[in-house]
Amino acid sequence: MLSTHSVLRETAPHPAPKEAFGSHLLPEGEGLKTGQMQPPSPFILKWLPEVKPDGSVLDLACGKGRHTRVCLERGFEVTAVDIDTRSLGDLAGTAKLTLVSADLENAPWPLGEAIFDAVIVSNYLWRPLFQNIRDAVAPGGLLLYETFAAGNERYGKPSRPDFLLQEGELEQAFAKGFEILISEQVVEQVPAPAVRQRLAARKSVS
Repeated sequence: MLSTHSVLRETAPHPAPKEAFGSHLLPEGEGLKTGQMQPPSPFILKWLPEVKPDGSVLDLACGKGRHTRVCLERGFEVTAVDIDTRSLGDLAGTAKLTLVSADLENAPWPLGEAIFDAVIVSNYLWRPLFQNIRDAVAPGGLLLYETFAAGNERYGKPSRPDFLLQEGELEQAFAKGFEILISEQVVEQVPAPAVRQRLAARKSVS
């Protein structure tokens, strides 16, 4: 039976335990400074234990690598993709890490037919990639997707409709061939007011 929850609610996300953030947790009470890495998403951390142990993870549009780093700490084999991966230069040569510098919006899909036990997409939306993302999840693998949604324009950027999901859009986009584990749209207050949509879905084995 599908466990599907599509709601709009206001929430202050519970932070993950300190050890879950490894060395990337900000000290308590300290805000983000310009250029400082955000801690991993509590939503992503919540669902990582559902990924096959020692499995392969694609961190798409990985930014400074907040999820790449925590996945490596947990023993996953990680492929991290972004237009500019220089922010992950300190990880160069790390075992189980493949860095891919690619323009995801103006060039062909850079990963061919590679598939992964989990695909993570956080704070990134480029709808033409939805089919590539579907195909990149291995049978039985997990898709963890969260990004900004309609209503976020009330709080700041992104504010353009092109960069904001409509209510239920992720669930609709990935319903075919996936078991929807959770689908929700929330108004967050921490670390700053924002509207985000979140999806955890497992790809059918057959």
